[in-house]
Amino acid sequence: MEGSRSGSRAVDGLPARGVCVIGAGLSGLATAHALSLKGIDFVCLEKAPEVGGIWRQPGAGERGPGYRSLHLNTAKQLTGYSDFPMPADLPLYPGHAEVAAYLRAFAEWAGLLPRVETRTEVLSVRQDDGGARGGGEGAGSWTVTSRDARGKVTERRFAHVVVASGHNTVASQPNPLPPGSGSFTGRMLHSLDFHDGADFSGQRVVVVGMGASGVDIASDLSRHAARTVLSVRRGLHVVPKQLFGMSVDLIADAPWWQDMPFAEQRSFVEQALLVARGNLSDYGLPEPDHAIFSSAVTISDEILSRIRHGGVIPRPAIDSVDGGRVTFTDGSVEEADAIVHCTGFQMDFPFLPAGCPTGEGHGAVRLYRRVVAPERTGLYFVGLIRPVGSITRLVEAQARWVAGIVDGDVTLPSADLMREEIDAYLKDVEARYGRTEGGASVQVDVGPYLRELRELQER
Repeated sequence: MEGSRSGSRAVDGLPARGVCVIGAGLSGLATAHALSLKGIDFVCLEKAPEVGGIWRQPGAGERGPGYRSLHLNTAKQLTGYSDFPMPADLPLYPGHAEVAAYLRAFAEWAGLLPRVETRTEVLSVRQDDGGARGGGEGAGSWTVTSRDARGKVTERRFAHVVVASGHNTVASQPNPLPPGSGSFTGRMLHSLDFHDGADFSGQRVVVVGMGASGVDIASDLSRHAARTVLSVRRGLHVVPKQLFGMSVDLIADAPWWQDMPFAEQRSFVEQALLVARGNLSDYGLPEPDHAIFSSAVTISDEILSRIRHGGVIPRPAIDSVDGGRVTFTDGSVEEADAIVHCTGFQMDFPFLPAGCPTGEGHGAVRLYRRVVAPERTGLYFVGLIRPVGSITRLVEAQARWVAGIVDGDVTLPSADLMREEIDAYLKDVEARYGRTEGGASVQVDVGPYLRELRELQER
């Protein structure tokens, strides 16, 4: 871009660029837009053939985590980009194809497509000598190695790298698997490989897990499979998409809600859920062993209805497997043709230096304000958070803050001060959610975190 501010220099003959954005899904496009608005030179690398991330995968027939029944769990008003609202004629909770088309339209509208290199996989992101924070003149210089669709491997030098590739890429399987799992005569798969309930027409399927993908996939299967069983080891809070006729994330966005103390918010939701759906034990599901907002919640309008209509049969955890027979911890037995493990994902960034962004040993994500790697000058993460509500406004705020850092409008504190903030944050998270491994360490509350990011931009 002529006249753009790159902030990088040619080293050892490598072409100079300002920022490398990894991923062209919702978070990567938000980052690209924020950089573009400031006139900052960037390139966005996306290994898929098109922009859109998980939302385009079902239509493209690609490996998950997207599946054909995937819809937004958050209202379109809060899920669309602030500068480019979702079309008025879309439903409140658009499906995957509609969201994918919207993201493509946003990229076109914002003029981002010429800066996106699709079918380009990032192989490694290497910090150059002296690049550790405080390391002197070379600080913040990164070499990104990528491979394009023709197999050509390219190395490029950047002053800044933004990782916006998501964290639902590596399947987390039960460990250990129930005794006898190796003898299972049917198909055993992870939700990452699930595409369409119609693929299991007439079969008997056991779905393991009660998170977002578990309840979506069980509901989808119940319309095609001969029998759908939902195996639940631990009770989770099931929250409908709407309460009192309003989308729950629109309620959470209301000023009266955000002014309410946390203890009152929790009490309000608990009472509202009792009115809306009663006790989960009434559906044959285990009651949660924790208060709401002390762990991730499961958003679903369908799963409880499908249970009540007999389409989904709840069972406890799997005790053992013997050929095509699955025995549960309550002694019940089901014949199964397939077992779908909806047991989540591991955070995996194989292209990054070891121990980044998770600390060695305990696995908690260690990022200042959930964005900046303290020891790695010029490395940022956008979208590596798990909010109860829409993520879009948060990643837009993260992206604007990163753009300010790159442009020199924002000065970061010392690495020591950033580590202190991270330690305090993780201590608070652990007090609320328990151990801070994996997902818990990236939990954020939408309202407070958004205010935090806005304050950082205004300093």
